[in-house]
Amino acid sequence: MARGAAGLAAGAEEIEKAGGKAIPIVTDVSDPAQVDAAAARAEEAFGPIDVWVNSAFCSVFAPFATITPEEFRRVTEVTYLGFVYGTMAALARMRPRDAGTIVQVGSALAVRSIPLQSAYCGAKHAINGFTESLRTELLHEHSNIHVTVVQMPALNTPQFSWVRSRLPNRPQPVPPIYQPEIAARAITFAADHPNRKHYWAGISTAATILGQRLMPALLDRYLARTGYDSQQTDEPADDQQPDNLFSPLDNAAGTDHGAHGDFDNRAHRHSPQQWLAQHAGPVGTVAAGAAAMAAAGWNLRHLNESDQRSTHV
Repeated sequence: MARGAAGLAAGAEEIEKAGGKAIPIVTDVSDPAQVDAAAARAEEAFGPIDVWVNSAFCSVFAPFATITPEEFRRVTEVTYLGFVYGTMAALARMRPRDAGTIVQVGSALAVRSIPLQSAYCGAKHAINGFTESLRTELLHEHSNIHVTVVQMPALNTPQFSWVRSRLPNRPQPVPPIYQPEIAARAITFAADHPNRKHYWAGISTAATILGQRLMPALLDRYLARTGYDSQQTDEPADDQQPDNLFSPLDNAAGTDHGAHGDFDNRAHRHSPQQWLAQHAGPVGTVAAGAAAMAAAGWNLRHLNESDQRSTHV
């Protein structure tokens, strides 16, 4: 389910070539009626829904002061309410059977916000709060329905080529960048092992979340200094570049943009942290995150010392 018909058709074709079955359903997740109708059609085609994955999002790369109310609302409707409506549609069909798994595709930015993406970060934080509330309700009911969240790192997807942006240079994922296959493997594993509350994909996700828990004020200053440049390439932005905030870009051209973005030469294909998280459990995740924090510790200490010197001067 997505807005873009061409991308859906190409994805369905790939699944069928691999021996699976798929039906593309053009859906705007900001419309609850469309989401519910899509869920009904999926069950008509394949039977009861066992796993439902919420992953739709859009964003605006810009300082908050330059974002319009309409833009902020649109990001919230897709990135947050799209998850809410998807969860409603899934639960309506899972509750009668008391079975099923819902996977929420989150982000490290759901725990640690960064500059220039206030609408997206706010929506991702909202998903966390909503999901925690729902999980406690299901536990209270002794339900056999599971809800889990996979917090993602920066991924090399096409979104950076079509996201709405007011930055002087082209937007990019905050390094380190990972290939989308890492996200796919993490989601699949979470769907098969939904008993855990959260999964962290990528060592940068683990380091970011642990860093926010241990030294949030220091991260504020660090991101204030680095968060602008790290989200932009050296290439000037194209003022005429269309974006997908209010309408998909693949329908007009009739072409599929695929899963990969423009950063294949910089993106990691494997994540040792993900292997640890899946095979060593939470201890492995925390250990990998601690290692990443130690590796980055010098930069943060240097930043703190620099701030202190500036204050004394």
